[in-house]
Amino acid sequence: MLLTRRALLLLLLTAPLLALGTVAPLMIYVALGYLLLVVAMVFADRALSPKPNQFSLTRHNDSRLSLGANNRVVVRVTNNSSRTVRAIARDEFPPQFRASKILLDSSAQELVQVPSVPSFPFLLKPRVPINLVYHLNPPRRGDYEFGDLNLRWWGVLGLMIRQARFPASEHVKVYPNLLDIRKYELQARKGMLQEIGLRQARMLGSGTEFERLREYQLDDEFRKIDWKATARRGKPVTREFETEKSQTIMCLLDAGRLMRPPVNDAANESGHALAKIDYSVNAVLMLSYVAGLRGDRVGLLSFADEVTNYLAPRAGRGQFYKMLATLYAIESQPVESDYVRAFAYLGTKHKKRSLIVIFSDIATGIAADTLVKQIAPLSPRHLVLLVAISDPTVVQLARQMPRTSIGVYERAVAEQLVDERTLILEKLRQRGVMTLDVPANQLTVAVVNKYLELKARGRI
Repeated sequence: MLLTRRALLLLLLTAPLLALGTVAPLMIYVALGYLLLVVAMVFADRALSPKPNQFSLTRHNDSRLSLGANNRVVVRVTNNSSRTVRAIARDEFPPQFRASKILLDSSAQELVQVPSVPSFPFLLKPRVPINLVYHLNPPRRGDYEFGDLNLRWWGVLGLMIRQARFPASEHVKVYPNLLDIRKYELQARKGMLQEIGLRQARMLGSGTEFERLREYQLDDEFRKIDWKATARRGKPVTREFETEKSQTIMCLLDAGRLMRPPVNDAANESGHALAKIDYSVNAVLMLSYVAGLRGDRVGLLSFADEVTNYLAPRAGRGQFYKMLATLYAIESQPVESDYVRAFAYLGTKHKKRSLIVIFSDIATGIAADTLVKQIAPLSPRHLVLLVAISDPTVVQLARQMPRTSIGVYERAVAEQLVDERTLILEKLRQRGVMTLDVPANQLTVAVVNKYLELKARGRI
């Protein structure tokens, strides 16, 4: 129990009364009586105020938090007593996380912005639950732990403050960004995929998988006319087809030193600079989820100086969860990636024609030559797509107008890096390898759109 300023001021008034006792001895008894009255009021305030067991505090959040996104956490507070109290709640979230966008959501559906710290001052009415809503931004994937919930409330008379700790510790895992997948699923149900940048990429009229029946049009082929449906309806009816399902996509994820540097991306919701591998992992999972919905088989191979993980291509949602469990804690390593070993391993494990999507980055010198030499032989057997993350800082430096001598040197170096990167990408294209070079914040959408485009054109 803590005393409030009001109680301390009342107690300090005892001193003047005692001082008057030096002149009038009777005032000493008055001071003692006054002191006992204040103490009695404090204990009466304690007795009248709700007890800790009359409060209920619970935390609601996903057991799997997403990296690089705002994860919603709700602390629900209920006052089961018959008195209204002024209170403050505090949540003990992992210290590495960053809290933001804290709101109070009462039964009246009123939202009030409060400071972006995990403490919430509010007025707690009897049996009227309040939801304390805030968002957490994890800096890295891995295992973390929440602590307990703390509540501090003022007495009815405002003379004392009580506080209690409510057990709520729990483990939580930070996974790659799953919010984009949930957003995709929701928008797909609503038929609004264009709002998140994804294109509907069905190519009706090609392929061999039946899609629907529709009225005959002048440019339709006669062999696609459904004569039985035409007889039933009394007018020409055409069968429409879409591209076949059950193709194979193999994702190769580079976890070497090139994927280690963080990308300072202003569009990142977390406020932290994510590494290139984090963006790549998010893109791999989104691609596997979308491909799985379309009946395709998806596999995974991750590597650095040696192969670290391999999942044979499978269809179904179970394969997505296997990939999620595999990529959940993967980190880039400070070593040079061994493309020779990785592609040789892929050649022994996977021989069926597939779309090979390689998530890596482009260096210069021997590493670039090795990458070009090892990727090129894959193109005759497979459809190969190299996905690289461009550095917006380098691009900006290459385009800026220098105003100092240092700026001139910076621009010259940046232009050289951009030219070398362009040259390497052009070499790969000449050897039949498709390339995708996009900023980090556009990586996921660009990869999925490229997959949908290739599938619609029947390239896979």
